[in-house]
Amino acid sequence: MSDSESTAENAGVLPEPAREIAAGYAVSGAALDLGALLWDGICLPDVQIRIPLAMLNRHGLVAGATGTGKTKTLQLIAEQLAAHGVPVFLADIKGDVSGIAAPGTPGERVAERAGQVGQEWQAEGFPCEFYALGGIGPGIPLRATVTSFGPVLLSKVLELNQTQEQSLGLIFHYADSKGLELVDLKDLRAVVAFLVSDTGKAELKGIGGLSTATAGVILRSITAFEQQGAGDFFGEPEFDTAELLRQAPDGRGLVSVLELAAVQDKPQLFSTFLMWLLADLFHDLPEVGDLDRPKLVFFFDEAHLLFDAASKAFLESITRTVRLIRSKGIGIFFVTQTPRDVPAEVLAQLGNRVQHALRAFTPDDAKALRSTVKTFPNSPYDLEELLTRLGIGEAVITVLSENGAPTPVAATRLRAPRSLMGPCPAAELDAAVKGSPLYGSYAQAVDRESAYEKLSAGQEAERRAAEAETAATAAKAARAAEAADRAAVEEAVRGERVRGCAGGGGGAGGKAAEEDASLVEQVVRSGMFRSLARSVGTQLGREISRSLFGTARRRR
Repeated sequence: MSDSESTAENAGVLPEPAREIAAGYAVSGAALDLGALLWDGICLPDVQIRIPLAMLNRHGLVAGATGTGKTKTLQLIAEQLAAHGVPVFLADIKGDVSGIAAPGTPGERVAERAGQVGQEWQAEGFPCEFYALGGIGPGIPLRATVTSFGPVLLSKVLELNQTQEQSLGLIFHYADSKGLELVDLKDLRAVVAFLVSDTGKAELKGIGGLSTATAGVILRSITAFEQQGAGDFFGEPEFDTAELLRQAPDGRGLVSVLELAAVQDKPQLFSTFLMWLLADLFHDLPEVGDLDRPKLVFFFDEAHLLFDAASKAFLESITRTVRLIRSKGIGIFFVTQTPRDVPAEVLAQLGNRVQHALRAFTPDDAKALRSTVKTFPNSPYDLEELLTRLGIGEAVITVLSENGAPTPVAATRLRAPRSLMGPCPAAELDAAVKGSPLYGSYAQAVDRESAYEKLSAGQEAERRAAEAETAATAAKAARAAEAADRAAVEEAVRGERVRGCAGGGGGAGGKAAEEDASLVEQVVRSGMFRSLARSVGTQLGREISRSLFGTARRRR
């Protein structure tokens, strides 16, 4: 008997509204089992709430207040996707998702939940790869180059305003056009500093230029960013996002877990980095249309951090990516507290909804609750009341049916994950990381020649040329000073000789002249005279050198 036949048979004894809900979740093809229908306070294990596997690329939202079970819902969906051969990406912000790699622990609570929802529970771990941003925390280091990260995403993490973002775009444009590869942050800093130097100012004049004030803000933001320890996230080898699309040797989908517990105090960074992963996938993957199963499902935890203080360009990029990446076989689930955390343009693209309980302790909470209710289709439930009464591991669900239409709203008691509901033991996690075939490819950072080295080499060549010019000028000045001193001494000796000739006889005068000439040679060749000549020449050379360096700076 098929799942749809079983559901239809058992639905015959249900009240009419519950029968309509059950019919809406009858699925003929492959599907994920989320849990059992809750109706009038009773859990109905014969009415299973499912998501058709083919609809997972229509994106989704998992929302709810803290402590209502969102993380376990992610784990439940990820397990079943992996079992169907679909790769999964999860962001582990609190460090408690890593347990998906290990079998769960049997117990009374698990057995009770399984009995309530009609689940045949069996402990099972799933194939995983663990990653860490820049190698901070347990996991294979995950890095990106500044060039591929791009000015829009980088502006978000540097907290730049719109004008500064546009200026950063000009900097990237210049670097690209000149073949200056921006691999890490020191490359970006070098290019910014060059473009406001006397030598580089003219480079951007034709396309608007870069003000010193804006460059100063960007440089200070980069410095502050590095002081937070974020510099390790940028560099090489850059992560190949195709690694996220792999299957395990047994055919199950590989679950890629990005461990973020060590950087959870840098929310703008990791949320924007997750967006880079999606953008890179979007750029590289071909169009495939609608598939019978997604190529990858990407869970975007703490999604509100992505949208906080986002620029217009950033929001437009997110909206465009979410709208178009579906046709490349990628499904995205945003995870946050309320639907209001997600911009309306993005929310409209999310066809599958799992809404856990909301609290209404304050006027703002009550407003958020009413706003959430309005995002659901019409329902026989009093959703405003129901959403405040849901227990842990319960949710209000509506998804897209096999024909693409929204299913009826269904209050659901969710199944228990089969893997460990908690963090994976540290020793096992470390062994999994070190034993990965990817570890050798990404563990060691590489610092090859890029913009910083190229600009430094050019500046060093200019410096050496200036030093050579200065040295030549100083030597020339020293020779001129020495010649002048020699001429002055000779002139003084000749004057004395003339005076001696005028006062004395011819023979004696000639002998005196020879003696004076000999005296001049002795003076000129003496160590004291040479020292005096060098001192005069060096002082003159320094004066000339300061003038030349000043001129060179003005010329640059």
